[in-house]
Amino acid sequence: MTDTHGADGARPAPAAPDARDAAQNAYEALGLRTEGTLIERLGIELEDVAADHVSARMPVAGNTQPAGLLHGGASVVLAETLGSIAAQLHAGPGRAAVGIEVNATHHRSAREGWVHGVSRPLHLGRTTASYEIVVSDDAGRRVCTARLTCMILDRP
Repeated sequence: MTDTHGADGARPAPAAPDARDAAQNAYEALGLRTEGTLIERLGIELEDVAADHVSARMPVAGNTQPAGLLHGGASVVLAETLGSIAAQLHAGPGRAAVGIEVNATHHRSAREGWVHGVSRPLHLGRTTASYEIVVSDDAGRRVCTARLTCMILDRP
């Protein structure tokens, strides 16, 4: 993978220890392991998890394409992560949510700082759940709009 970790080669400072701990606690409360995953690699930090929305942030530095812009695939990973967590919450105990379709429209680029994603439900059914995920830059400008549909299955 090619990265351009910003002009000076550094990632933005991570969240304060309390924020990191809160994000990790949120993942663990959901039964999610992030160590060694793409979530950890991209620096995605959960911010809020509720029935009607899931939000997180991700640094731009380290998640860029060779021209120094946020990689569109990184935006899609952030979006699918948020929608999948929301779908798992909707599915409930004894059920699993798996992504079956994702699409994204990239509206503008980001070169620095953080991008922030918010997932909100569009459809909450018994066997499928669909979400719109909006990714914005630090100034609140929309960077990407994604839509994710998950299938909800009974766990064996």
